[in-house]
Amino acid sequence: MRYGGQVAAALLLDAVFGEPPEAVHPTVLMGRAISAFEHVALKLESPRSRRLAGVVLALSMPSLVFFSTRKALGVAPVRLRWMLGTALISTTLSMRGLAEAAGNVERELREGRLEEARISVGRFVGRDTENLPEPEVCRAAVESVAENTSDGVVAPMLYGLLFGAPGALAYKAVNTLDSMVGHPQPPYTEMGWASARLDDLANLAPSRSTALATAAVSGRPLPTLRITRRHGPLTASPNAGRAEAAFAGALGVRLGGANSYGGVPREGPVLGAGRLPIPEDVRRAVRLMRRCCALLAFLALALEVFRRG
Repeated sequence: MRYGGQVAAALLLDAVFGEPPEAVHPTVLMGRAISAFEHVALKLESPRSRRLAGVVLALSMPSLVFFSTRKALGVAPVRLRWMLGTALISTTLSMRGLAEAAGNVERELREGRLEEARISVGRFVGRDTENLPEPEVCRAAVESVAENTSDGVVAPMLYGLLFGAPGALAYKAVNTLDSMVGHPQPPYTEMGWASARLDDLANLAPSRSTALATAAVSGRPLPTLRITRRHGPLTASPNAGRAEAAFAGALGVRLGGANSYGGVPREGPVLGAGRLPIPEDVRRAVRLMRRCCALLAFLALALEVFRRG
């Protein structure tokens, strides 16, 4: 737990500056490496070979990122090591980017520009958004804020706290693998299986930490925990439902239900017992996300102070 100061400082860096340019963004570089491997692996004719290639990819990419980052920090000048580690952790956090993306949707809805809001929310959710009514656009935005609070901020903070920049970046490699190839549909059915399972495993603790932090800062902890316990396990993902259910309970709204992906309807469980979200709830979700992150940064810093004694 000796990286608490770095994690707290990294969150501050992200809040002030956001993510680095794509040309030097570690996640973008990981994505290019994954694409190169994917291009070769998908040409394998045997399903067994594609699954084996997927296992190799899922194990090698995070390991390579972890050990290469640790090596780079090890050879860096001692005086720069702390700052470099902090900067690298900050590249794994997306609090500011997520807030800006959701804020654009909320503003466009508030100004009556539904078509533009559909386009904006479609940039950071996977479902079809072309014909969504306003409440469904709001639901998509709130659900994305909830899920990405766990995947995009809490998880890299947690792995950064445990293992420093190598851990945060290795987690980001796992998450990037899942988003790029961890799909059950062809052509990724076999090749993406290992990446999806590894992502599920890596997010077990962060998703539950997100739910607890959400309850702690919600102003209504008991109803939030009750909704999370009751509805969180209902989703197909062992993790996404926890964060979404916690946000539903904290905001007093109803999330989940039917979505469409590539024109194919898909039913999902209803999370929460409130009303459908309205544009103001998108703003409230962003504020809730920021409070969760601030709480975890405070705890990380407190652990660092306590460790130093």
